[in-house]
Amino acid sequence: MDIDIYEDFEEIRVKDVYIVDVFNDPTPVVLLENLKGEMLPIYIGHLEALSIGNVLKNISPPRPMAHDLMVNIFDRLGIKIEGVMIDDKVDRVYYARLLVRKDNNIMQFDARPSDCIALALRVGAPIRIKKKVLECSEIEMSRLEGARVMNIFG
Repeated sequence: MDIDIYEDFEEIRVKDVYIVDVFNDPTPVVLLENLKGEMLPIYIGHLEALSIGNVLKNISPPRPMAHDLMVNIFDRLGIKIEGVMIDDKVDRVYYARLLVRKDNNIMQFDARPSDCIALALRVGAPIRIKKKVLECSEIEMSRLEGARVMNIFG
C-alpha cells in the first residue's frame, strides 16, 4: 500500500469510553487522544460503547459480541485488519474506513468510526485521523463542558 495515503493523518489512541449526561440525555462517547494530548469525543451507540469498553477493560463476555465474531471470521478467512482511517466529518457525523488485507490486496470499507475502533482495538491495529478532522475537536470538546461524565465500568 502506498504510504502517502497516511500523509494527512496522525495516529490516535482511545483514551476511554464514557457516558456523558448533557441536559439529562445520557449518551455514550468514545474519547480519542493524539500524542499532543488533543482530544476528540465521538458520540456512539450503547452497544458499541460496551464493545469498546470490554476491550479497554480486558473483559471477555461469555459469548462473542458482533465485533468479536467479525474478528474470528476474518482470522479464519485469512483477512488482516490493517487499520482505521477517520477521514471526514459532515454535519457532526464522523466517517471512517476500515482497511483490511487479504493476501496482497488492501481493501477499504466505509464504516462507522465506532465499529472500526472496536475492531482495531481487538487486533492492535492503528487508528488514524485526518488532521483537519481533529482540528474540529475544540468545538466538540466545548460541547462537553458542564456535562456529567460517568465511566461505564465504574
